Amino acid sequence: MSSTLLDQIRCNHEEIERLERLVVQDLQTQPSSSKDRLVQGHRVRNTIHSIMRTIEKLVETYEDKDGAREDEIAALGGRTATGVNVYCAFYDRLKEIREYHRKYPPGPLVDASADYEALLKAKPVISFSGEEGAGRYLDLHDMYNHYINSKFGERVEYSAYLDVFSHPEKIPRRLKFSRQYMKYMEALLEYLVNFLQRTEPLQDLDKMLSKVEVDFEEQFADGKVIGWESHGQESKLVPSEHTVIDLGYYTTADELTGVGPEKLKEALGALGLKVGGTLQQRAERLFLTKHSPLEKLDKKHFAKPLHKGRQNGDAKATQEPDSAKQIALTEAKVKKLCNLLDEAIERTKQNIVKKQAMTYEEMEEERKGEEERAEIESDEEEEGAFHNPLNLPMGVDEKPIPYWLYKLHGLGQKFECEICRNKIYKGRRAFERHFKEPQHQDGMRCLGIPNTKNFNEITSIKEAKELWKRIQERQGVNKWKPEVEEEYEDGDGNVYNKKTYSDLKRQGLI
Repeated sequence: MSSTLLDQIRCNHEEIERLERLVVQDLQTQPSSSKDRLVQGHRVRNTIHSIMRTIEKLVETYEDKDGAREDEIAALGGRTATGVNVYCAFYDRLKEIREYHRKYPPGPLVDASADYEALLKAKPVISFSGEEGAGRYLDLHDMYNHYINSKFGERVEYSAYLDVFSHPEKIPRRLKFSRQYMKYMEALLEYLVNFLQRTEPLQDLDKMLSKVEVDFEEQFADGKVIGWESHGQESKLVPSEHTVIDLGYYTTADELTGVGPEKLKEALGALGLKVGGTLQQRAERLFLTKHSPLEKLDKKHFAKPLHKGRQNGDAKATQEPDSAKQIALTEAKVKKLCNLLDEAIERTKQNIVKKQAMTYEEMEEERKGEEERAEIESDEEEEGAFHNPLNLPMGVDEKPIPYWLYKLHGLGQKFECEICRNKIYKGRRAFERHFKEPQHQDGMRCLGIPNTKNFNEITSIKEAKELWKRIQERQGVNKWKPEVEEEYEDGDGNVYNKKTYSDLKRQGLI
């Protein structure tokens, strides 16, 4: 029966409902770790893509461009080419069904729900580089190398680059009209989109970027895009940021010759003027733009356009308004994605600063520790809840243990430590051991108190401060006294303490 068009439609609707229930069931499960959250998100996204593909098939069927669906519905109603004959249509259809099942005998009934349940256990492959740390950090080293080796970039450290890459408006506009900058921004945008798709699979990036484009069109038309405010608006004089050379510092054309022929050529090319001639002629031609707008200059100063519409020198087609608008749009998308990835960027900065203070051995040890923690989390997930039909007491590892062992370790006793943020420890042994653990040491460090044996068994913040105050008072007689113990030497090599030296110097004896 699945060979008929109407039955295929029914099967598609049934598959959509099954997949929708599968998505709801999957989202009702709370992931135990960030890795599980990523796997769940990608699994749900793949299921949603399957639903969308099935919907596309249904839409194509309902459009019925070839008229097959309409013919099949008409045949069910008994309408044929000779007229309406319900009985003939019924028996013809019955004969067709019998013939179909004779050729294709039915096999064993298969429960389709088992296949759909298996989708809940699927684990999509999510690829991250070692620098990305399973999606916790960004890996912008390729863009960083591109940035520091370009004309628009600066020679900065990678940690400093993480502060500037999300602010393209800080780059001078005159340096953006190049194919190199456009390639850099496109590569940066592509990486950020790819990273966000891997770390936030349920984020609707297409809808978000479409909204960015709509908002950008309005702001760009009004001249409100940051860094492109005056673009496209005619001005009486040429702004200095477009001329490569700030003409405000020069009073005569002779002074301009000091910048050199290459810079003059670059500045003239950026304005579309002729770049040939002697050094003096170039300087005079550029100096004309200081007090006169380009529209009022004689046409003989402008370069002739080439066949492809380009001008001489460095004036390229990317300086056209359409290309400038495309660059500004790419910047707007990059800034929007950076806002979404603000937490990941901050984690990346902290990770880079931490790595700069670590040796190679320490970094390898940390990496192995992260891998071991991930394995432990996956093992705990596979083990799940322990079967405890006898309702045995739980040990410190949350596993059932015999009652005699429970009493032996004193796990019925609970100790609360205020210094450890009111954490509760089960058993005397765990309580005594926790005084040397990092959490208690960190709490003592926050209080400004050394974690010595004197403070064992102290769990109250008030008691710890009072004891530390008494210890400081008791040790006051043993404190270092600079007036007596600090030594000074005069010009003859005689050594005095601070008080004696000050008195003798005040009297003028030394």
